[in-house]
Amino acid sequence: VMSEWKGKCAALFGLQGVSLPDGVDWKSVYEKKPLGRNLLKNPAPQGTNVPPPEPKLSEVPPAPHQPALIPQGGSTEPSDYAGWSTSAEEFHYEEVRVPEGVVVCYMPRWFTLEQRVDLKAEGLWDELLDHFQPDIEIEDWYEESQVHESIYQLQVQLLGADGQTVISEHVCNPREDLENYSHTWKQVSHTFSSYGPGVRYVHFLHKVKNSFMVEVRSTLVTGSSVKVKPSKSGL
Repeated sequence: VMSEWKGKCAALFGLQGVSLPDGVDWKSVYEKKPLGRNLLKNPAPQGTNVPPPEPKLSEVPPAPHQPALIPQGGSTEPSDYAGWSTSAEEFHYEEVRVPEGVVVCYMPRWFTLEQRVDLKAEGLWDELLDHFQPDIEIEDWYEESQVHESIYQLQVQLLGADGQTVISEHVCNPREDLENYSHTWKQVSHTFSSYGPGVRYVHFLHKVKNSFMVEVRSTLVTGSSVKVKPSKSGL
């Protein structure tokens, strides 16, 4: 019976040149379908569709170096961070010295969302990860809020069996052009390939910068994904 499930998996994933061992619960692998699907839970925690519609811009753009309001377009629902660990950078007013007579309109700070994927728990097996080393594709979208020149950061790590050893890492820290009034969504992507044996976890962490004080202005993220593909590149 297990050989039948093994054959189904080979046909489903189209793996070429991959040794499929007998000691794997192939029925579970087939049901979980770990190759090709998004392994992140709740990929749109702020309820924004991807790719979202172009936002409706106000008639008068904000002055340079001032944050724009969150987009009016797109389909949004109340935020639900289930599946994510979140944290916010603490801000202490007493640590900020504001010259007399200066009005502070906003103060940006980072909001972090992170999630760890256990690749074996999702249905992948040791021989596939160690020998075939399929491509692991990362994708994310963030909204150009113009809160600050740095509003988004991404750090994705491939970790070993101890959950701490970093085998491969990708970091993205783009800079925004505050001189030009733009309120578009930007895609961030990366493919891990030929990363070496031992990978068992993917740690996905992104930060967005929000502003507080007179009003809350948020940088939105959506469409986060981690996909293990039934293929490999970089040979």
